[in-house]
Amino acid sequence: MRSDDESTTAVLNRLRRAQGQLGGVIAMIEDGRDCKDIVTQLAAVSRALDRAGFKIIATNLRECLSDQNDDAPDMETLEKLFLTLA
Repeated sequence: MRSDDESTTAVLNRLRRAQGQLGGVIAMIEDGRDCKDIVTQLAAVSRALDRAGFKIIATNLRECLSDQNDDAPDMETLEKLFLTLA
């Protein structure tokens, strides 16, 4: 992922949060916790992953628009990536 340090840090923080939440979901299942609590935490993991993906795409879109270099993804590719998260 090519991006500035701030964007990379934000994405990594979101992914680490999701990783911790997923570990919590696994522990909840192993402990036999209530289905409602498990699904709520699983939804939080899903949102964290979605936000990380959207941040990656938004950063790349911004870079693609600001400096058209040879290795930047084209708009069609970015659109397809965006839609895979929907």
